[in-house]
Amino acid sequence: MQAPLLYCADVHQPVTFMSASHGSLVAGLPLEAGTTDPAKPASGHAVWPKQEGSFSSSRVQALRHNFHEHPLMQLPALAELAKDLYKTNQCRFIPRGSTQATPFLHEGKDSAGRTIEEIFARIEEPGSWVALYNVETHPLYHAFLDEVIDRVRPLVEPQEPGMFDIGGFIFISAPPSVTPFHIDRENNFWLQMHGRKTMNVWDPTDRHVVSAEDRDNFIAHGTLENVQLKEGFRERSHEFDVGPGDGVYFPSTSPHMTRSDPGWAVPGDGVCVSIGVVFHTEVTRRRAYVHSLNLALRKLGFSPREPGQSEWMDRLKYPVGRALVWAKKTFRGYKPRVGF
Repeated sequence: MQAPLLYCADVHQPVTFMSASHGSLVAGLPLEAGTTDPAKPASGHAVWPKQEGSFSSSRVQALRHNFHEHPLMQLPALAELAKDLYKTNQCRFIPRGSTQATPFLHEGKDSAGRTIEEIFARIEEPGSWVALYNVETHPLYHAFLDEVIDRVRPLVEPQEPGMFDIGGFIFISAPPSVTPFHIDRENNFWLQMHGRKTMNVWDPTDRHVVSAEDRDNFIAHGTLENVQLKEGFRERSHEFDVGPGDGVYFPSTSPHMTRSDPGWAVPGDGVCVSIGVVFHTEVTRRRAYVHSLNLALRKLGFSPREPGQSEWMDRLKYPVGRALVWAKKTFRGYKPRVGF
């Protein structure tokens, strides 16, 4: 391992749930009195809403952070991480020529047959793209994710308790590059570390973009066949122009995509790095069972209310959906996706 990895073997820092003199709190860290940024932490690493006091776990919103300064988020450390993950097929590559509208297909081998060392040696070449999946499987990055989650837990858990299945996905590219339109099942604190990107995120409740049935299918079976970028969708999105220290929070099943244009890149500073710190909660778990029941009800010709539209209806559906999933697992060999 190179020095940057060893430097942060212990990335945990005590979380001080104290407010500064003006009474503000940002994800468990005290704030500087009189700071020009009302949410800027006094010390250490932190994540905070760009608009102070505005965080909602059910809403797409802009963030600020300073994890881009962390040694584990620098390219030498990430290159070492990639070498380890490549051995377990956790480095992913998209085909050359992919656009935001193409299916989000990724493979475990570079299409040009290059080794992971060769890829990082030429990572500033236009169009380079590699994703490091499941970084929580590496001990140092597992600890890094714990540190991020420790900072955001005070934001999330008052609204959605029981955070679990913490994971991380790191995207490294050189412009022009894209990540195609898709949805994920987890809630996501998406943090930009280096370079610049434009990120488009849609509200998870926008049924013009992803239908309720397609959302049910995705949660129950991982089906993305009908989740496609179409003309007119972009205008319905939240668009964020992000650089180091910027971020975006978006809830489960929020459609999203990114692009990085070459205008900002200069020799020696032409690599774009971002990380998605993802997790489930007891809310997403219960709603997963409601999605499964809703899918069965649709097959019977019903048009059920979506999860989150009626709290009392969700309470009725949850145990029925859980029993349905148990029966499918027991008698049909069904294997639920992550998050149940």
